[in-house]
Amino acid sequence: MRIGWTPAATADLQHISDYLKQHHPHYRQPTLRKLYETIRALKRWPERGRPGREEGTREILFPPLPYVAVYQVKKEAIEVLRVYHGAQDRP
Repeated sequence: MRIGWTPAATADLQHISDYLKQHHPHYRQPTLRKLYETIRALKRWPERGRPGREEGTREILFPPLPYVAVYQVKKEAIEVLRVYHGAQDRP
């Protein structure tokens, strides 16, 4: 199974990276590693996340990190739609 990232999800990751680089540089690398590794694990367990707020989506958490990734499971791929901070307002 392949993992794809929407432009919005890619931008979310870039924003997280930029923020951490500026404010908490020592957390940047481990945080990004945790995000990528958890999402990569969806290849093996695509239904691992909880049902999402919008129909047809799922959400995965990254404990102890405050992030939530919203994704869709498609026939042959997982599409990461967004990556939010838990305190962020979102639809």
